[in-house]
Formats: sequence, structure tokens, C-alpha cells
Amino acid sequence: MSEATARPLQVRGEVLSTHRVGAYHHLVLVAPGVADQARPGQFVALALGGPDTNLVLRRAFSIYRVSTRGVYGGTVEIIYAARGAGTQWLARQVQHTRVDVVGPLGRPFAPPRDVASATLVGGGYGSAPLFALAEMLQARGCRVDFVLGAASSDRLFGALDAKRMGSIVAVTTDDGSAGTRGRVTDVLPAVIERAGTDVVYACGPMAMLRAVSVVADSYGIPAQCAVEESMACGIGVCMTCVLPVRGDDGITRMVRSCVEGPVFLGDRVRWDDVGTVPADALGAPR
Repeated sequence: MSEATARPLQVRGEVLSTHRVGAYHHLVLVAPGVADQARPGQFVALALGGPDTNLVLRRAFSIYRVSTRGVYGGTVEIIYAARGAGTQWLARQVQHTRVDVVGPLGRPFAPPRDVASATLVGGGYGSAPLFALAEMLQARGCRVDFVLGAASSDRLFGALDAKRMGSIVAVTTDDGSAGTRGRVTDVLPAVIERAGTDVVYACGPMAMLRAVSVVADSYGIPAQCAVEESMACGIGVCMTCVLPVRGDDGITRMVRSCVEGPVFLGDRVRWDDVGTVPADALGAPR
């Protein structure tokens, strides 16, 4: 669905800065070359834990923003929650810490061919890739609207950026601590109707992506969804991130989120079968 992307690079990155943003961490890495090639929706894979770690596998992080200018050369920014051993280690690192970086990886969001009205839907820190996408869309003359959701106000990300960039900004929280109490799909239909949305872009938890895809499909508009599947290698070797997706020919194939994705058309993903190999999938065991 997206045009071919450049070959990923492996570079020895360096922590430029790190700070808290609500419940999350904002990390800026110097990663020349990676920043030059990155496009909205792609991700990087970082080696975490330092030289003596027992964390063998890399960890994938969506790219929030990149900068190809300045005295430090190219920089890559990511937003993450410090939950496991790897991300907790990353949160403790200070300026000048070296981090091995591979990227940019995956297929990015595809911009509309013509000027269009785009609604961008994000959940939690999954919203991060949407702001570079919004800048790209606006540079093409597209209208941009936002629907951002999270469990609570401290887990929202990018609401101020959204207000600066979006024509309409709708915020929801599960507990009602910010915006409308409820889920993004509670307010998405009203935004679609008010904005005259032509395309939906979404990034966040899988359950949210499924629900957003259903809403978009009910309006007959495409939804591009950046899936959040666990990725152990990031380069298509380990096959841990496969999910069932219908092709142009109607045949379901188990595709790799890290290579064929992470961005898929929402109506092509078999959301109810994620985590399984459907019996009718190509190559499924008989």
C-alpha cells in the first residue's frame, strides 16, 4: 500500500536528552542517516540493557519526530512507557549514552493522492507518530483533525500539539479526567461528519484500531492503521509479529507487521483472528 522505503541503517546512536511527559518518557537520540530516511509511521529497533545485558532481543519504538538539521546532525525522537526491564533501563540513561539503533523500519503511512480531509486517531503514546504525519499532510494542503484518547489525563499524549495543528480536536479518557468520558470511537463519528473526513489514520492499541476500522468502514472511508504487535527482530526474520491480512485477491496471508506493516488498511486486517492462524489462511495447517 505504501511505496518502497529506503534500506534501513544500523548506527551507534547517542542519547541527546530524555525527560518525562506525563506517564511517558521522551527520548531524543542522535542517529544520523536514520533521521534522514524516516517517514511518518516507521519505527526504530533499539538494543537495550548495555554491553553486559541478558536482553538479547531489540525493542521496537515508533518514531515521534525526526530532525535532519542542527549541530548534532540527525536526531530521532521516541515516546515510550517504562514498563519492562529494557524500557526501565532506557529511562535511566543520561546524555551521551550510546545506544545501537536500527532504522527506519517498516512501511509508513501513505498520503492521499489528492488534497483530502484526514482524521488522525491516537491512543495513549500511540499518538506519537501522528504529529509528523499531520505536518506532512498539511504541507500537501490537506485538512487535519484529531481524536486522541487514553485511560486517564496523564496518559494522553500530544493534546497541545493537536490543538495547534488540528481544525477539530476531540479528546477522550476512560475515567473522564480530560475531555469526554469514554473511548475515541464514541466521538469519532461526529468528527467524521463535521470534518467531511476522506481518510482516517490511526495508531494505538489493537482493540482501538479494530474499533476505529469498524467506524471508518461504516462511513465507506479507508482507515490506515499502524498496528502494535510485539516485534522481536524488526526485520522480518523471527516471525513473532505475524497477523492475518486479506490481500487484493481476497486471500488471507500471515504477514509480518515489521516488514509488510506496521501500517495496514484497517478493513484488510482480520482483527478477530489476530493471534491465531485462521484455517482459511494461505499455508495454514490442515
